[in-house]
This record gives sequence, C-alpha cells and structure tokens, in this order.
Amino acid sequence: MLEGKYQRGFTIERLSATIEPRVKRDERGLFLYTLSENVKVYFEDYYSFLEGVYDKCQSEMDTLAEKIEHTPSQSAETLAYYRARMIVTNIVRKTALHFYIDGANFGVIMTPWCFGTVALEKIEVYRDRMARGDVQDPNAPEYPFYVIRYVNEIYKSTLLALLDFPEQAFQMRWQYSELVRRYSKILGNINDSLNSVLLKIRNYQS
Repeated sequence: MLEGKYQRGFTIERLSATIEPRVKRDERGLFLYTLSENVKVYFEDYYSFLEGVYDKCQSEMDTLAEKIEHTPSQSAETLAYYRARMIVTNIVRKTALHFYIDGANFGVIMTPWCFGTVALEKIEVYRDRMARGDVQDPNAPEYPFYVIRYVNEIYKSTLLALLDFPEQAFQMRWQYSELVRRYSKILGNINDSLNSVLLKIRNYQS
C-alpha cells in the first residue's frame, strides 16, 4: 500500500482469480506482456517500482516545500526553480499514484522506461497548458514566466533523477506515442464502420 491507504489496483488475490488470458504465472510470480512494448513485466516488480517512485517524489516535495518556506521572497529566481521542480515532481507522483490504484486497465502495467516516457509526455502537456494560461498552478503564482522557463529547463533531468534512469531512457519514447496513434486509428476505423452500418440500417428502415 501507498501511505497505508492506497491499494494496488491488481492485487495478487484478484489476479489469481482472473480469467484474463494475458495474465500468466511462472516460478517468479504473476506477469503479463505489456500492451505498449510486448515486454514481460511482473506485477510485483512493477508495483514495487511505483511505490519507490511515489515515496521518492513525496520526500522530494517535502524537501522542496521546506526550502520554499525558508527562501525570502526577494530571491525570485531561486523560488522559481524550487517551484518548477515541485511541479515536475508532483506530476510524476500523481502519475505513479494513478497507475498504482488503477484496477480496470491492464495498459497501466508497463516497463519502468515506458512509465518514464508517459510521465515525460504528461509534463510536456502540462507545461504547454501553463504557457497558454489554460491552467493555474499554485506553484506558479503571480508571475509564472520564470517558473515555466525553469520547468522547460529542468524537467528531463529532474525526471531522470526521480526515476534513477540513464539519459538514454527517453530515446524509446516513440513506442508509447506510436501505440496511442495506432489504437486511435483502429478506434477511428471502428467508429466509421459503425456509422456506416447505422446509416444503412436507417436507409433500409425508411
């Protein structure tokens, strides 16, 4: 459990009772081949990874909150850096929590590197929304320009540090993006086919 209150979305008991054909077991435990990369991932390993990420993010946020509290308002650049790092860390923490408690979608089970790619793209989307003024973040108060600038400068290095990844980790980010595009196209084709069938039915009935 996370913080003693957040339970894993797919518990061992639930997985043991499931008839989902993708869930298999060997001498190491329960696993599946991920939707995004077709890589073998053990549930226990992945949840342990998310727990470590969440705990590290929470510790980092506690440290940053203390630094922000004790930094004078005149030190605008320093505060902007701390707040930018807080924004990035909070997105990673929320992503880890969301995947941890999701028990409805096997797509949230992925390799740590793929998780890093997902978090990276979430940060980039959030950064762009902040830049457009579409979202008001409490860590980017009256003058968000400096905070957004620092987010843009540090988000990759911060994410690598939080996940303890080498820099080349994000060279594989195309896998997740390509998967989303592929499934979007499939769903679009299905929708077009259904609309075509409904149109033929209406024409037949008329």
